[in-house]
Order: sequence, then C-alpha cells, then structure tokens
Amino acid sequence: MSNTFETTSVSIPVNNDAITIEHGRIALQANGAVLVSCGETSIMVTAVTQPMERTTDFMPLTVNYVEKMYAAGKIPGSYFRREIGRPSDHETLVSRLIDRPIRPLFPEGFRDEVQVIATVISADDKHDPDVLSLVGASAAMHISDIPFLGPIAGARIGYIDGEFVLNPTYAQQKNSTLNLLLAGTRDAVVMVEGGAHFLKEDLLAEAIQWGHKAMQPMIDAQEELRSKVGKEKLEVVTPEPDVELEKMVEEIAREDLEKALGIPKKMERYAAKRQVKKQTIEALAAQLEDTPERLAKIPAILQDMEKTIVRQQIVTKNIRIDGRDMTTVRPLTMQVGVLPRAHGSAIFTRGETKSLCTATLGSSRDEQRIETLTGEMVKPFMLHYNFPPFCVGEARPLRAPGRREIGHGALSERAIAPVLPSLEDFPYTTRIVSEILESNGSSSMASVCGGTLALMDAGVPISAPVAGIAMGLIKEGDEYRILTDILGDEDHLGDMDFKVAGTAEGVTAIQMDIKIAGIPSQVMAKALEQARAARLHILEEMAKTIAKPRTELSTYAPQMEIVYVDTSKIRDVIGPGGKNIKAITAATDASIDIEDSGKISIFACNQDALDRAKEMVLFYDQKAEPGKDYDGVVKKIMDFGAFIEILPGLEGLCHISQLARERVNSVEDVVREGDPIKVKVIEVDPSGKIRLSRKAVLMEEAGETFSMDQAKRPSGGGNNRNKRHGGNNNRRR
Repeated sequence: MSNTFETTSVSIPVNNDAITIEHGRIALQANGAVLVSCGETSIMVTAVTQPMERTTDFMPLTVNYVEKMYAAGKIPGSYFRREIGRPSDHETLVSRLIDRPIRPLFPEGFRDEVQVIATVISADDKHDPDVLSLVGASAAMHISDIPFLGPIAGARIGYIDGEFVLNPTYAQQKNSTLNLLLAGTRDAVVMVEGGAHFLKEDLLAEAIQWGHKAMQPMIDAQEELRSKVGKEKLEVVTPEPDVELEKMVEEIAREDLEKALGIPKKMERYAAKRQVKKQTIEALAAQLEDTPERLAKIPAILQDMEKTIVRQQIVTKNIRIDGRDMTTVRPLTMQVGVLPRAHGSAIFTRGETKSLCTATLGSSRDEQRIETLTGEMVKPFMLHYNFPPFCVGEARPLRAPGRREIGHGALSERAIAPVLPSLEDFPYTTRIVSEILESNGSSSMASVCGGTLALMDAGVPISAPVAGIAMGLIKEGDEYRILTDILGDEDHLGDMDFKVAGTAEGVTAIQMDIKIAGIPSQVMAKALEQARAARLHILEEMAKTIAKPRTELSTYAPQMEIVYVDTSKIRDVIGPGGKNIKAITAATDASIDIEDSGKISIFACNQDALDRAKEMVLFYDQKAEPGKDYDGVVKKIMDFGAFIEILPGLEGLCHISQLARERVNSVEDVVREGDPIKVKVIEVDPSGKIRLSRKAVLMEEAGETFSMDQAKRPSGGGNNRNKRHGGNNNRRR
C-alpha cells in the first residue's frame, strides 16, 4: 500500500518560475479541486455545485477568496487569534476579480448553485496569489462536471523599461507603470482590471493584445489536465420557449413598450414599463387562469422583448434610449465648495447620475493600517463609495458596504491615486467619500470626477485633474456599436461595461465587465479611443468650474508644520513613558508624529494650537547659549560643585568657585539637590560640556561687572573633577 498521494499535474513556465496545477491531493469530495502553485505560493481552489431548492431567474454563483495568515507564518492579530468576521477589502476585491470573468461562461439555462472557494494556504514575498486563484478557479471548474464554457486564463501584465512583463513579482510591480489584470478564453478577452501611470490608449490596447497571447499556454495546460482527470459534464436542460405565449405578449405589449422605452427620463420610463407589464398580465389573466405557470413567464418575456427593442434600435437606427448618438456625453453640471465645514466638497452631475464628494485631510495617525500576508500595509489615501437606496428610488435597509460598493470605491481610488502629491510634499492623510445621490449609469466614474473636484477645492496639490467615463457595447452578429457614457439600462441590456479613467495625458484606471463570451481586442482598442475623446470633454468642462487646486487649505483643515530636532533629543521630546509628548497633545489637542531622523510633523486644528505645540516641542531641543541666564534645578551635589539641569535633559557644572560672590567652603552650604537656581552659561566647550556660574548672576543683579573670560577656568579642585565624576558635564538622564 502506497503512503503517497496519487496526483496529476501540469506546469506552465512563466519567466524564471513555473505555475503548477495539481489534482488528486486535496478536497476530492468537491466537484472540482486543484492546487495552484508558483514558487512558495499555493492556493487551494474548489468548485462545488448543488441543485437550487427554489426556482431562480439568475445564475446563483458565489465566489470567495480567503487568505489564511498561517500561509505566511503569522498568527492573526484579532482578539480570538483566528480568521473571523467579514472578509477584508482585498479578499472582497479578489473574489470579484474571479467572479466577473467566469460568470458569463455558464451555459444558458443552467440554474444550479455553484460555489468557488480559493484559499491561500502558502504565500511567499514574491508571487501574488490573485492571478493564481483566477487560473485555479477556471481549472477547478474545467475538470469538474459543472457545465462551464471555459477554460479561461488569467495574467497580470506589467510595463517596465519599455517592455511588457508577464506576472511581475511584487518587487517588479513597484517599478512598473502598468498593473493590468486580464482574463481571457482561447479567442477573446473576457475581463480587464487595472491601473496605469498615465499610459496612452494605444499602448494599453497593445498590452491587452500582448497579454491575451501570452496567457494561451495556461489554457493549453488546463485542457491537458482535463484530458487526464476531467469528469463528464452535467446535462443542462434548457426549457423550450413558449412561442405561442411570446406571440400573444408581443401583440399586446410591443407597441406600448416601444413608446415607454422612448421616454428619456429614467423614473418616468420605469413607471411606463410597469404599466405595460400590469396591462399585459391583466389582459392575459383570464385566458391563462388554468395555467398560472405560463402567466408567471410574462415578466421574463417582456424583459427579453425590451432587450430586443433597445438593441435593434441602437444597431439598426443608431438611436439610444435617451435619443443620443453613440458618442455624446450627457449634460454635465458641477459645483465645488458646497459644504461649509468639509475641507473640500463638490457635486458632480452627468445626466441623471449625481455624486456628492468630500475630501477630508488628517495626520499620519489617520492612515489606514491593514494586516496582510506580506506585512502591514499603510494607506495614506482612501476613497469610500456609498450607494444608498434612495439614489435609485428604492426603500431598503441600510447595511455595511457590499462587494459592489467596495469594488467601485477601489476603482475610483486607483484612478485618482497617481495624481496625488508625495507624502514628502504633502504629509496629510487624505480621505474622499462619494455619496451617490442619483444613479443612472456609471456612478463610479462620477465619483472619480467629483473626487477630483473635491480634492482641488480642498487645496490638495494634485498633478492633474482626473475624469472617468463608462463605455458600452451592443453586438449583434458581426455588427456592433460602442456607446459613450452608458445609461443604467444600456449597461443592463448591453454586452459590456467598460470604465476608463485618466488625465489628459493618459489612462490611470480601467475596468471591463462583459456579458458575452468575449470581446475582440480591436473592439476594445476602438472603445479606448472613443473613451479618450469623452474624457477630454469632461476634463474641459471640469476646468470651467475649478481649473487647479486652491492655493490655501480650508480654515477647518488641520494646520501642519514640520520641525527638526537633534536625534539625541527625540527621547526628551517623548519623555519617560511618553509623558512629555502626552502633555503636549493634551495641552494643544495636536497630533504629533516623530520619525527616527528627528523629523517631527505637527498637526493642529488651528494656527494658535500649532504654534503652541511647536513651541513646546522645540523647548526640548534648545541648546545652551554662552552668556544667557537659565532657571535650573540642582540635580547632583559633588565636592567640587553642583550639576544643574538648565534645559530638559541638559546639565552643566557650576564649580564651587562660581556658586557665590564670596568663598564657599562646602557646596551644600549654598544649594542642595532639588533646589531651584538661576545660573549663567559661561562656556560650552567643543565637546559640549557646559560650565555655569551663579556668581555671575548675583554680580550682575548687584550692578557689578562679571568677566566671562576669567571665569572660564575654575580654580581650586577643578583639575580632578573629570577623574572623580567620569568627565562628562553634559550628562543626560
């Protein structure tokens, strides 16, 4: 009997590594399961299906991407020390990344529940698990008995030193001007997601074509694995269309539905469509009384009819729902400074889509800190997207942000991030919040435009404004139409939602969702160019409202100043147990960030508080000045004099000969430890040792002249001082 697992695997060379897809060692009770590895990163991917307990009119697919902290040799930082609770934003985004390309690839009529789980069980500091998880999801589905029109391949494309790079490592990604995730079948691209550093559209289109070609070996490998271990696919029973009922519905409803679909206003159009639906059901209710299951089919038949009407009008007549041609952007209106207390604010409106965006500035203590497999990640810039139910005229419970909201926020954040100033130039934490007030298509791109306006209103010195646009596609046979600035209905009834954001110089973010088996690269290239024209138009309109960032921050924004202290004084600024820094923040309500280099960033709610906090910080960085009087405290008594702290952590020696105007026999005849004392600095030697004199203060108070030069070298007992005390006047606690 063998004590080893029987496994089957395939391997795909990638750069100097290889992606290995293995079956046979894990999760054999799942319909499909694979272990995908590259280097020391491994992801277990499972696919399971089961019949739905109720009839649905959608594909019940669930995708979960899960990162286990043990994969990187770590214990979770939560209270219970285990992975619990809601998934992280990153896990949610990767789950969406896997979901979007595989969802269109289930055959029509397949309604069984499908769950795909990708679990990171080993993670190195070189290979990103997200692309491997996408490949694994396809492989698990492909070798399973689940009906699936794959396989698909996934790849990350970088652009470094003028060359495209397939699946760049973490280190390479830092030097890449492109971070593009692709998924594709043998013939076409099915998903695009990524960010870029002002890349031109033609280069981006070239990257997509290059990436689609480079991922073909991953498809070959999955086909090879299926030929070895694949299961026979489950049969999909597609219900026969009720042709008679469809004809009856069309005769009753088509004319009224066409009129309803010609209404430009969304809510009026929806009301008219509801009326058509109601009238159609009422007209056929008596006739179908004995067959209620046929009556229940009417809403779906009307939806199919609506889709046919809209698509035919666009392809054959070049007429869209709201009467626009293929390239026109809806009317734009915008306003900045709409909220008096926000640091920056704007309302951006495109047609019936409207976003209220705010920009808020904070200190580095407001940065988001996230525990990841590769270590703690710090985010000084965040964009949060909210989609309340009222924005589409619905009444629903308010819940935590869902996958869609997290995904839209991440896309908008990726679009704006490249234009933000560096932390060295602008050491603020920045948060944008987009509140969608109305939605009828591409609210995420409205968030990009509104977020940019809010940043400029807040005085954030961005390098250039950013705008975004959503493109659509209607494809009937060989005929296709690319739509600029799609409506919500055009997204729902069309074949593509292709979002592109960027500056006048180039693209900063891109995302494509499709509902068909794939889109040819030449169509995508044309969509990119059409999107560029729309983006430039929007940027031109935005410039009419605010052309560049304001020169001053809001009076309600934190005031900030950077000071530098000697590195040896950092501990004095902080104090024992943080005593001093806590006292400063308590007195001024300031936020103070201290770096090991001695750089101290001070944030305060107003200028007065900032000035006070700065004064208190620099108090601990003062240097003794010869000839200046100081109020000090006696710290230690010696036979030859007293050590006196004149500044926080800074002590000097007052020799016994300088304690009084008359001769002193014993130091303790004049002072004791803890006594306050006023002294003058008479010398700071090159090594930093400080010599003090109380005698000088007393003589000057009496109107007498004190000679600094004569007092610099003490008389009597001073020659042995270093030997007896260790030779360092400038002692520090």
